[in-house]
Amino acid sequence: MEFDRRSASRSSREEGLTRGNTRQPVYLDAQATTPCDPRVVEAMLPYFGDVFGNPHSEHAFGRAAADAVASARADVAALIGAEPREIVFTSGATESNNLAVKGAVRFLRGRRDHIVTVVTEHKCVLESVAALQREGASVTRVGVQRSGLIDLAAIDAAIGSRTALVSVMAVNNEIGVVQPIAEIGALCRQRGVLLHTDAAQAAGKIPLDVRVMSIDLMSISAHKLYGPKGIGALYVRRQPRVRLAPLLDGGAQERGFRSGTLPTPLIVGFGVACRIAREEMAAETARLSRLRQRLLDRLRSAIPDVRLNGDEKQRIAGNINVAFPGIDAEALLARLPDVALSTGSACSAAAVEPSYVLRALGMPDAEAAASVRIGLGRFTTDDDIDYAVDRLREEVGRLRADDGLAPAS
Repeated sequence: MEFDRRSASRSSREEGLTRGNTRQPVYLDAQATTPCDPRVVEAMLPYFGDVFGNPHSEHAFGRAAADAVASARADVAALIGAEPREIVFTSGATESNNLAVKGAVRFLRGRRDHIVTVVTEHKCVLESVAALQREGASVTRVGVQRSGLIDLAAIDAAIGSRTALVSVMAVNNEIGVVQPIAEIGALCRQRGVLLHTDAAQAAGKIPLDVRVMSIDLMSISAHKLYGPKGIGALYVRRQPRVRLAPLLDGGAQERGFRSGTLPTPLIVGFGVACRIAREEMAAETARLSRLRQRLLDRLRSAIPDVRLNGDEKQRIAGNINVAFPGIDAEALLARLPDVALSTGSACSAAAVEPSYVLRALGMPDAEAAASVRIGLGRFTTDDDIDYAVDRLREEVGRLRADDGLAPAS
């Protein structure tokens, strides 16, 4: 199947049409989710119909499904430098993070009961750690610098003789900064401590190698890399073996870590998405880097006082997070039904206070509340960038005029 980026971009936005608006909305929220790549959808379709067997059944129908699962498992493993048997399929990164953090610490209970994590982690990691703390574990939550990056010395200082696990996100889901996971991995290996990384925003976007980076546990999610929702994986190192207490009891599927019938169509789509990402990552990174620079340059020209949140260089190509001083970001987004943006994590969309990630950078509440996350993706075009900047300039100007503020200069 020949891939047509422009056609795929149009089809991915069809359902976002707003009443009375002849232009399809521009989707710039790729950190929240990505549309399924048409090649992924095409690969999944047979497994919703003709190839319907249970992959755990010992007959021809089951074997056909099991073969597809095995092929997909190998593709997921190849993306991160793992062995196929080290991949445990889950429902997504939230489940993977829960299984990694709770499973590792509960298995080591009585021997090691201390956890080190970072204040800017995804909520599912922070809440998993909080749950373990209620069970009696001790926790050190390490802060970040103004850039959003971790000081390695702070991680080193936090690790003690009873530390079971260090959990650090590879790429932050709000500000897109890339943490020094390989250096943290080397530190953890020297100290005899397990390292878990939530790589939901990193997998398929930056090169990852679990062995080179000394990672013991890694969480990934298909819908962040143009695969289907509802499927993810946890890498669990086999040599030396990492042991986990499972969250679910049942038929001992997935090495006993995650019982339940595997969703073959979703797994097939996940595998194809990982294969595409591995093959096209370098070219896609270069393309998105160019688009991001175009976006930043035009934003800075159109709205001179716009401020970039997080380190400008140590970040994934498709993310920027910016503050528009004096503007309420929620009010701004309400004026932009034709441009899909966000104020932060989709998982925290019900929160009414400024982003805890931006607060952790030392930003005042007013500046954090004026910030918008912009996520570029596989189907983003130059026209999308130009249109979005024009609309942001218009609505920021109108909001400032309504509030009696002088235009940015």
